[in-house]
Amino acid sequence: MDDVVSAMLRTLVADFPAVERMAAVEARAAVAARRQPDPNPENVDEISDREIYGPGGQISVRIYRPHRPSGAAVVFYHGGGFVFCDLDSHDGFCRAMAAHTSAVVVSVGYRLAPEHPAPAAAEDALTTFLWVVEHAAELDVDPGRVAVAGDSAGGNLAAVTAIQCRGRGGPMPAAQVLLYPVIDPSFDTESYRTRATGYFNTRAAMQWYWYQYLSGSALPEPPWLVAPARAESHTGLPPALVVTAELDPLHSEGAAYARRLRAAGVPVVHRDFPSLFHGFVTMMPFAPGAAARELLWTDLRELLTAAPLIAEQAR
Repeated sequence: MDDVVSAMLRTLVADFPAVERMAAVEARAAVAARRQPDPNPENVDEISDREIYGPGGQISVRIYRPHRPSGAAVVFYHGGGFVFCDLDSHDGFCRAMAAHTSAVVVSVGYRLAPEHPAPAAAEDALTTFLWVVEHAAELDVDPGRVAVAGDSAGGNLAAVTAIQCRGRGGPMPAAQVLLYPVIDPSFDTESYRTRATGYFNTRAAMQWYWYQYLSGSALPEPPWLVAPARAESHTGLPPALVVTAELDPLHSEGAAYARRLRAAGVPVVHRDFPSLFHGFVTMMPFAPGAAARELLWTDLRELLTAAPLIAEQAR
């Protein structure tokens, strides 16, 4: 690892709170206290906050409109272990996504655990995607060019949303963008064994996140509502962009999910970043994260441009 990566990793390991020793409210406060505003937020044409109706009440969404919209949209689910983070924590990233992909970005303030255990977040994720498709004319987007995306726990929600849509037989996401996604509550993969501590995200923290999301219980039925790899089939799912980081305890499950999708005939682009760690893409001032985002924007623009052709070929 170069000096920039090493220095950032040392800082993260030293400063990030041991959430597994805290109650959820405590952990949220500790993580929020670390939050630094983006020093150079991207300029977009308009940002608006709205409330939409969901199965558990109102869902907060933040809509980012770029200066020259392309007609595409991205429904974005933030990370945070299903427990913390919100519309503000990922504001800088969503601004950049809208500015650099020319897509309207709809960021989702889904219900958090443990107050709202699984599958509450997955229900809100699906509801918001369907709302964007249904309100495509109002948002001035093509309903056939609406992707889902998320980082970490949000990557889980994006993957689960795609599976839910396939099962409903209704509108499908144009693409699924999974940034170092949380895929399965098993902790015995190679990367969990070799990267359990010392690389920012830890095995202990991941066990705590899953415990909060599952409310200390077994997986719900069907299990793929929280663990997308456990779907009986992955055929017919939308094209995927999967980003993994070598030093992440989640590396093995993210890479395995990319292989699983590809084996099921899903078009997959898998970007695997050596010597990088969980969360790096959304760290706005971090130079390696900025370089990775440039590639991410290119990949996402290509997926959204190709969406109508891919949909036609699938018919």
